[in-house]
Amino acid sequence: MSAAKKYIGAKLPTKPETVYMLRLADNALILGQRLSEMCGHGPEMELDMAMTNMSLDLIGQAKLLFEHILTQEDLAPNADVLALTRPLEQYSNCLLVAQPNVDFAHIMLRQYLFSSMQKLQYEALLNSSDGVLAAIAEKSLKEIAYHIRFAKGWVLRLGDGTEESRARTADGLECLWRFTGEMFTNDTGVSDAVDAGLTTDFTQHYNDWLSETAALLLEAGGLTPPEDTRMIMGGHQGQHVDNLGHILADMQFMQLSYPGLNW
Repeated sequence: MSAAKKYIGAKLPTKPETVYMLRLADNALILGQRLSEMCGHGPEMELDMAMTNMSLDLIGQAKLLFEHILTQEDLAPNADVLALTRPLEQYSNCLLVAQPNVDFAHIMLRQYLFSSMQKLQYEALLNSSDGVLAAIAEKSLKEIAYHIRFAKGWVLRLGDGTEESRARTADGLECLWRFTGEMFTNDTGVSDAVDAGLTTDFTQHYNDWLSETAALLLEAGGLTPPEDTRMIMGGHQGQHVDNLGHILADMQFMQLSYPGLNW
């Protein structure tokens, strides 16, 4: 076994419930980490603070999920090891959340596309057979509602603003839309969790999500979802590219350099 493999302290989940919860946790963790990169780099102080707060919300959601996962299956000694020491191919987040912070328009559009999906995903958990998971979802939905409102407002302003802001929003849409299909794929991770009573199938609400998103884009300067886009998938199965690798290189440095590190 290589030295890198010896460093990894987390095991792969085997239960449908923990497989699905790990997907939720990884989504929140990776987007939270991506947003944290904007701390000190926002276009103005108020927006900088807003993005940092959303990052903290998402990382907080991830922490609750990681901790709960460990009560259901013995995958790691603690949440830090589970969150911060896995190799790239063991992360099951959707590809959208790892996309780079190209500019403020890209960031707000990425946030809206993800958070509006996450709202449906977490609403499906409110009647979960797992009471703790349902409580995590209920708490998180309050934060998600703010994320949607904030991102939606800026997508509207930028899309219906200056010529440059509209062009940047349109470019973000062209770049990011190809990653939206994966979020609503009813794969075995979703279907097994549904069969286990953990959640209901939120992917059936895709058409509602698409209609609402299309209406927002139309209001945002007459934008429309790209047609005939080949959706790029694989994140849920651990098939990632350099975007996630760059995030992990920064995020995992301390835990891998000093295993078991505590503040």
